[in-house]
Amino acid sequence: MNDESGRDSGRIRIRVMDYFAQQFINGVSLGAIYGLIAIGYTMVYGIIGMINFAHGEIYMIGAFIALMVVVAFGISEGGLVVLALLSALLVSMALTSLYGWVLERVAYRPLRGTQRLAALISAIGMSIALQNYVQLTQGARVKTLPPIIRGGFEFQFGNTEFIVRLSTLQILIVVVTLALMAIFALLIAKTALGRAQRACQQDQSMAALLGVNVDRTISLTFVMGAALASVAGLMVTLYYGVIDFFVGFIAGVKAFTAAVLGGIGSIPGAMLGGLLIGLTEAMWSGYFSIEYKDVATFSILVIVLIFLPTGILGTPEVEKV
Repeated sequence: MNDESGRDSGRIRIRVMDYFAQQFINGVSLGAIYGLIAIGYTMVYGIIGMINFAHGEIYMIGAFIALMVVVAFGISEGGLVVLALLSALLVSMALTSLYGWVLERVAYRPLRGTQRLAALISAIGMSIALQNYVQLTQGARVKTLPPIIRGGFEFQFGNTEFIVRLSTLQILIVVVTLALMAIFALLIAKTALGRAQRACQQDQSMAALLGVNVDRTISLTFVMGAALASVAGLMVTLYYGVIDFFVGFIAGVKAFTAAVLGGIGSIPGAMLGGLLIGLTEAMWSGYFSIEYKDVATFSILVIVLIFLPTGILGTPEVEKV
């Protein structure tokens, strides 16, 4: 009897660990997507000190563009999957980069140098405008995409019925996210554009006096952030298979929270914040009521900011005199 009880308790412990491992995998995949979007927020804020609240809608537009390209290839009818995904990625990045450039020219550049509240209101207005633009052109109904990337790995620990699944798409999401984060970190640290961005971040007037084209640098920053958001849009479309015109607002708020949590202005901080947000949502949804996962996420943000006002990897802002 004692042996049977011991075996039962052992199975329960293994099942608990299996479930934890599955939620951890789901959380890392979701967090990687949040991190990609958050990098766009943190890059723009790092240079002009303003929050691009229309960035979530840029991500949503990227998702719609990717969906249309994939559907145009007729994947369900035996189209070339790799060619379709590469085409969707390139077209989505190109067009969303154009949207990001236009957004900077229309909503931010005319208001640069004015009060930050004016640019904030302009960004919120652009967010609403882009939402309604997509709703009018694509409709209010949810768009669906059947699974394209299948396969993966299955793990079963001990004598339990629970199977831990790690899909090929989840691996792809994490690998692509880490690769893009490394590329952009090196770009900012080692290239002339990165030096110009860091100069504009410190002092735009002095950077202009030293020959830096401030307008072009800021525009390219918006373009880079939009391109990253489009990659996240493609990943979400493949991962969940459903998108609508409102998906950008929700993801944008979560990504902005991730950027603040990790330390806005820091690319590694944005990725760290995204992973923390994704893990919090996955773990809370797995062990508690899913309706309160957002409450748990923002509660952690508040707690962290009480003790670390600049975020986990953020640096205190030095007042220029």
